[in-house]
Amino acid sequence: MEGGPIRTTCPYCGVGCGVLATPDGRGGVAVAGDPEHPANFGRLCSKGSALGQTVGLEGRLLAPRIHGREATWDAALDLIAGSIRAAIETHGPESVAIYGSGQLLTEDYYVANKLMKGFIGAANIDTNSRLCMASSVAGHKRAFGADTVPGVYADLEEADLVVLAGSNLAWCHPVIHQRIAAAKAARPGLKVVVIDPRRTATTDLADLHLAIRPDGDVALFNALLAEIDRRGAVDRAYVAAHVAGFDAALAAARAPGETGLAPEDLAAFLDLWIGTDKVVTLFSQGVNQSESGADKVNAIINCHLAAGRIGRPGMGPFSITGQPNAMGGREVGGLANMLAAHLEIENAAHRYLVKEFWEAPALAERPGLKAVDLFRACGEGRIAVLWILGTNPVVSMPEADRVAEALGRVPLVICSDMFATTDTARRAHVLLPALGWGEKSGTVTNSERRISRQRAFLPAPGAARADWRALAEVGRRLGHPAQFAYETPAEIFREHAALSALAAGAGRDFDIAALAGADYEALAPVQWPVGGAARFFGEGGFFTPDGRGRMVAVTPVAAPRRAPRWPLTLNTGRVRDQWHTMTRTGRSPRLAQHIAEPFVEIHPRDAAARGIAPADLVEVENAQGRTVLRALVTDRVQPGSLFAPMHWSGEFASSARVDVLAPARVDPVSGQPALKMGRVEARRHAVAWHGFAVGLARPAPLTEYWALAPVPFGWRAELAGAAPPDDWAAFARALFAAPGAEAAVVEDRARGLARVALVEGDRAVGLLFAGPEPVEVARAHVISAFATDAPHLLLAGRPGAAQEDRGAIVCACFDVGVNQIAGAIARGEATTVEALGALLKAGSNCGSCRPELKSLLATHAPALAAE
Repeated sequence: MEGGPIRTTCPYCGVGCGVLATPDGRGGVAVAGDPEHPANFGRLCSKGSALGQTVGLEGRLLAPRIHGREATWDAALDLIAGSIRAAIETHGPESVAIYGSGQLLTEDYYVANKLMKGFIGAANIDTNSRLCMASSVAGHKRAFGADTVPGVYADLEEADLVVLAGSNLAWCHPVIHQRIAAAKAARPGLKVVVIDPRRTATTDLADLHLAIRPDGDVALFNALLAEIDRRGAVDRAYVAAHVAGFDAALAAARAPGETGLAPEDLAAFLDLWIGTDKVVTLFSQGVNQSESGADKVNAIINCHLAAGRIGRPGMGPFSITGQPNAMGGREVGGLANMLAAHLEIENAAHRYLVKEFWEAPALAERPGLKAVDLFRACGEGRIAVLWILGTNPVVSMPEADRVAEALGRVPLVICSDMFATTDTARRAHVLLPALGWGEKSGTVTNSERRISRQRAFLPAPGAARADWRALAEVGRRLGHPAQFAYETPAEIFREHAALSALAAGAGRDFDIAALAGADYEALAPVQWPVGGAARFFGEGGFFTPDGRGRMVAVTPVAAPRRAPRWPLTLNTGRVRDQWHTMTRTGRSPRLAQHIAEPFVEIHPRDAAARGIAPADLVEVENAQGRTVLRALVTDRVQPGSLFAPMHWSGEFASSARVDVLAPARVDPVSGQPALKMGRVEARRHAVAWHGFAVGLARPAPLTEYWALAPVPFGWRAELAGAAPPDDWAAFARALFAAPGAEAAVVEDRARGLARVALVEGDRAVGLLFAGPEPVEVARAHVISAFATDAPHLLLAGRPGAAQEDRGAIVCACFDVGVNQIAGAIARGEATTVEALGALLKAGSNCGSCRPELKSLLATHAPALAAE
């Protein structure tokens, strides 16, 4: 397929950026931001900009597999349908389950939900959105009567105060961060407050950083609510006309709670929030991923309801989603406690409406198993068939080792994915090849309720199919051909829109009925409710029985006690250039340049107490599991706390699945697990040698510790082992599967140093640098020079006198390294972020590295940066 640019949507975070994709006719694609899309106006972050590096077919699953052997679609689907039928007959419909993903398209989600709840007859369909957005859903429903996001992105630019609670926006939603940064630059009076126990890239934008204690959010917003009342800032007319529960919520808010903040910081926040009429409180995973996540959400909403600061330009609570279609999944009821179109599964009238619309023989009558309970049921032998779509729970679920074990207790595990190599796919009995971004067609809904098209511009590879098609085929095989007679995603979308009309007639918020007859292929980005106001609740109109919003009385949780055996708190999250479990981004050389190895941030005080030095390997463990990560000693984390990213899987590292350490404790209202509150201990992991390797072939996992990342010509690896090899040349040949390569070896046995170049012809095919300490090699230089320099020059591990060592890459878009940036600052050649962009191009494309550029300016030229 070749021609002009195709308008589509990014498959990463919930910002929902528009993308212009231009296929090259050879399976590749050029990617640019869509200047006409209202979510991003042409901006893309580093991940979106690198999408072209993720569409290759290397490693793709191209045909169904049954028990490891290639099979036909008919054989696979017959097995699935027959197993579901047998499970229902033998154990009942509750023995079947589907686990989906916020990366599914709405049409896929709709068919999965319809099949499970309407025709299998149980509500055991949940999704990885349970891990990121369930507490927001629960908070919205308690306060508003529906899962309604009241505001829009423009509010962040129109506000006079933006509060970012539990959100590293600069790395997790970079385009929105850049929109706020641009608004602040244009209007310096706009203030930003960041509430986060950890100092992140986002705090560089903040006028005030509140380093709150873990789970101190309810105490903070309760203090704010009490102060709103004490200072007479309650909007009495709004509360009287539109709000219930004020007195009880205020009484609860007056009870003392521990925020962990200095009194002057707390006072500054209260002054800012109460003294600023146009305030938006944006919240994300730091709020949601908690045993008190729903209460945190309601504590935030309580303040906006009490002050009447909701539903008008520049004000309101704003939940920003982590995944590209978490919102679309919620719209179609893709959670175990919901029905489609924001209808309630526990409401008999709503169930009747859906049952009649679907012509469903056995609509589920009660909520199903939420994610944590679902995998617990697998481990207890209560699930006979589990279908996993587009997600990797063996890496992302809490207590992930137990999830892996639980899958072994399920008689039939089906996995629909693009790759057979994920940690989850390797444990499946049936693998179904799925379409990926650029190959599939459908819709997604972003965090401001805006529906956008993802459009196919690449042919389906091999026998890969859309997920909705596979689900519909099973529905037909179960005896429901008319109800699953879809031939195109447009038919599914029209049915979804028609159901929303019935839901709107029943008093629900979700209404896209006007799109039922729209030209699906030409559908432009559109916000719901289609034809209605962009914002909700400015004049009341809540979706509760009496039409009033609900303030919810919430109580702060006590500060966690320090357990002698597990004294540290483990916080997990994302890094700038990777996505979830790296199934897609882990194949992009550009994205691997920024951070190529799993790490753990540890405070200098905690590191010193444990004898941990910078770049040491660290064992982080608890009763549930163990990881080995590279130490990053930094005061960005508080004493007693650690931070580790959640991305690395068994595909890319030996022991870095950090969610093995996360507790399977959940919020009692939302069912969302507390992924940021693991209790752990850390200790130095002693090894005899460390190594860095780079070569054409993917390195074999021959060492106790390894971490892999792609480079433009092959792979790089960080290595460590308990004992050095007897023969470094033989080890290097085995590492890179190059048994016939010549080996040039430089070795100092007394110091434990070794360097090996594997050569075929006149070019290097592999390099290995090893020593008793983490090796000091100019990695960026070695990688960039690998294809051009002679092997003996590469063994130097650093540039020659005429070459520049760029250092670790900061700007992934233009391969600009930290040494280049620091040098330009030190020489006075660039004194602002904009000047660095003009000189080096750093930060001039996607802007994702701009917070780091600002930090480098402050570090290397503090006097200049302060001017």
